[in-house]
Amino acid sequence: MSMVTLKVPALGESVSEATLGTWKRAEGDSVQTDEPLVEVESEKATVELPAPAAGVLKKIRRQAGDTVSVGEVIAEIDPAAEAGAPAKADGGGIAPAVAAPAAAAPRAIPPSARRLIAEHDIALEDVQGTGRGGRIQTRDVQRAVAQQERRHQDAPAAPVAPTADARERVVPMSPLRRTVAHRLLAAQRDAAILTTFNEIDMSAVTALRERYQDRFQERYGIKLGFMSFFVKAVIEGLKAFPIVNGEVRGSDVVYKDHYDIGVAVGGGKGLVVPVVRDADQLSFAGVEQAIAALAKKAKDGKLTMEEMEGGTFTISNGGVYGSLLSTPILNPPQSGILGLHAIVRRPVGTGDGDAIALRPMMYVALSYDHRIIDGREAVQFLVRVKECVEQPERILIEV
Repeated sequence: MSMVTLKVPALGESVSEATLGTWKRAEGDSVQTDEPLVEVESEKATVELPAPAAGVLKKIRRQAGDTVSVGEVIAEIDPAAEAGAPAKADGGGIAPAVAAPAAAAPRAIPPSARRLIAEHDIALEDVQGTGRGGRIQTRDVQRAVAQQERRHQDAPAAPVAPTADARERVVPMSPLRRTVAHRLLAAQRDAAILTTFNEIDMSAVTALRERYQDRFQERYGIKLGFMSFFVKAVIEGLKAFPIVNGEVRGSDVVYKDHYDIGVAVGGGKGLVVPVVRDADQLSFAGVEQAIAALAKKAKDGKLTMEEMEGGTFTISNGGVYGSLLSTPILNPPQSGILGLHAIVRRPVGTGDGDAIALRPMMYVALSYDHRIIDGREAVQFLVRVKECVEQPERILIEV
């Protein structure tokens, strides 16, 4: 039976590379079908790769920390082999144990011992086997690990760096942070990003939430937040200015007549952007419930790639962290992203002559791809969002 290969799967829209995590099994270990073998981490999520078949993990081609490409073979599994099985002679019979070549000895190492060897980077020649026929046992590897640690402790201390360097700490980027950095640079390089700003009076939405919060929560089991108002307002803006919902695909412009809104949330390993599907078909409660469910999955590290790809527009709320103003970066291949910010009470004109009042105000920012979106359309889109939030009844009657 031929070898079964473990390949890097598709990791989401526009994602071509990822970083390999730590292997959960070592070469020579038995594996079961669908048993998690290793994690791959992209800028969108961390995904566990299961064993495609039962057998023995014969070859690991790429190691933890390596950058791997979608479709690349990273390991081979022999479905016909058994861990620790003696080598077969050419004629198909079982070769005597005493005649097995030295190279076959590693196949007799127990899986637990193999894992220790891999984790601590122990050379086989440094391990003295005490099992039958000199075979290596787990306790032998543990003894070698202890000896290695003692050697490290007894080694002379490294030279002390100059005083200036002693005040610095060099910490490698995490795989996720490296990938995010790469993607952000690519977004800046591949799109003509421009940002326009406006401010929104949150008085009407704040009053509406205060008036109906208890009844809303009692009925739907979730709080009425600000995000559902912005999701609905964005959809009204996208319907009025469809190009903001489009994307550049080669030399074509793709208009999308569906509204899958990405909502940036803080996950266990960083910021992720899960997608609320067909948000235009959801009620306010449906939007709030969908966002809450996705945020919980992000926190627990259980988001799937399907839940983070295919978005048409993104909303990012830096206001929850206290940001007053920012310029969000596009989430490729999307052409628009709306940045929300902290709500601050500021004196503003009321429109009644020269009257001034304190109002809960929020700055909003729209970053857009100027290759296909003109400034006029971007500004008008943002004004439409502002009007819908300041007069939320317009969302209900779609005017």
